[in-house]
Amino acid sequence: MMWDIWLWPMVFVSAIMLWIGLAGVRKTSRSFQLNEKNKIPDIAAEHPYAMNPLLWIIIVASVFIIFIIFYYWASFY
Repeated sequence: MMWDIWLWPMVFVSAIMLWIGLAGVRKTSRSFQLNEKNKIPDIAAEHPYAMNPLLWIIIVASVFIIFIIFYYWASFY
């Protein structure tokens, strides 16, 4: 059954994505709390893509999906 082999890697990747999301929310709320209203934090202004937790979650999920695809592709040969 498929769930036997992919259960723990999926739990591990899900935990990483959850951690990224929580860290991003915590960092964003803390940086907005320290700054004045309607001002973008300096770190987010300098590195907008590095500070985007949604982008990092998409990257982690994509790497995991690509790994699964190549695993099954290689198992056919």
